[in-house]
Amino acid sequence: SEAGGPRDTEPGQQLRALFYALRPGESSFRTVEEVPDYVEKSIPFFITFIGLEFAVSWIQKRKLSGRINDGISSLSLGILSRLPDVLFRSVDLISYIYVWNNYRLFELPWDSPWTWYLTLLGVDFAYYCFHRISHEVNILWAAHQVHHSSEDYNLFTALRQSVLQKYTSWMFNLPMALFIPPSVFAVHLQFNLLYQFWIHTEVITKLGPLEWILNTPSHHRVHHGRNPYCIDKNYGGTLIIWDRIFGTFEAEDAKVVYGLTHPVNSFDPIMLQLRPLAHIWNTFWATPGFCNKLSVIFKGPGWGPGKPRLGLPEEIPVVTGKEVPFNPIVPAYLNWYAVVHFAVIMDLYTELLAAVTTLSPGTVLLRIGFIILSLASFGLLMENKSKAGILEIIRCIVFIGVYQLGYFRSQFSFLGYAYEV
Repeated sequence: SEAGGPRDTEPGQQLRALFYALRPGESSFRTVEEVPDYVEKSIPFFITFIGLEFAVSWIQKRKLSGRINDGISSLSLGILSRLPDVLFRSVDLISYIYVWNNYRLFELPWDSPWTWYLTLLGVDFAYYCFHRISHEVNILWAAHQVHHSSEDYNLFTALRQSVLQKYTSWMFNLPMALFIPPSVFAVHLQFNLLYQFWIHTEVITKLGPLEWILNTPSHHRVHHGRNPYCIDKNYGGTLIIWDRIFGTFEAEDAKVVYGLTHPVNSFDPIMLQLRPLAHIWNTFWATPGFCNKLSVIFKGPGWGPGKPRLGLPEEIPVVTGKEVPFNPIVPAYLNWYAVVHFAVIMDLYTELLAAVTTLSPGTVLLRIGFIILSLASFGLLMENKSKAGILEIIRCIVFIGVYQLGYFRSQFSFLGYAYEV
């Protein structure tokens, strides 16, 4: 169809969107309403690439690229991060459209290739600024650290996102709303996010000359490392040029050990989201002096009284290479139980996304509440907690009740009886 007209993205376009490889003419739209949900349409490719990564990792190293417990934790955090969007429109777009409607200085043409490329640079630079500040300001790090909490590095890790981060990232995009149309911004906001999916892998090594311009798996592995040389490096989203310009670039060198400098040792998605905030709260009240209390919130996560803003580099724990990821011993049947039940929740979640506009607010809230309960229960099962069994029994009884009453439904009607069994 003509540029700006209603259209569906073809499978080839959806695949190329993952790599930011769509041309301006095929991804420019007059209004925000015409912009496809590229992220939702990419879900089948997420699944396909995760399977491909497992296969390639097995061929290369004779081992899988991840663990069941960590994978379920990452997917759980990804689902949690998207649940607010079921209830509310994206805060990024709401704020952007408001500034555009009320304060724009001039209007660049929505169908110009120059506007498209300028927005690519603008969105990526805004992401670099926000990403860097998220590592350097403790209260923002409390949200962003969720993405770094995995001790594995694979495509599951890309889906490990914070519920709270989006409520601070939006402000970094607002300067563009003074002149760039919301429809163009909405496209690049999704492309920038999608591009960062495929760089979360160890099966791709180096990409030659592209390493100078693009953010690549090698560059992003450094960003996820807890080795001292990796800390606070390589903040880029799509492009690595900002890190090279502002002095935050570091090439991959010694073997990267992934995760936080002080691992949280949990697969509970609720705990992973909230524990850092609880830590800030406790530190705030335990720290003497009003200015010091403010510093707990607004200086770096490594700061303490008498230390520089970002803390002391020598206090970063040394990495020996012998670190053992958190991996509680769980019976094999429990792993498979969690996988099967997580698949049921994935079905209910995707059905909720498809049917949300036809459901009553009460039904939507009931489904969201049950999904959160389920994800928390799976996290406790993966940790082999003593109370996990009781919570899981309660969860299953609730499921049977609400399923019988018709508040849940599967995308696949023939599975209804199997779900109850």
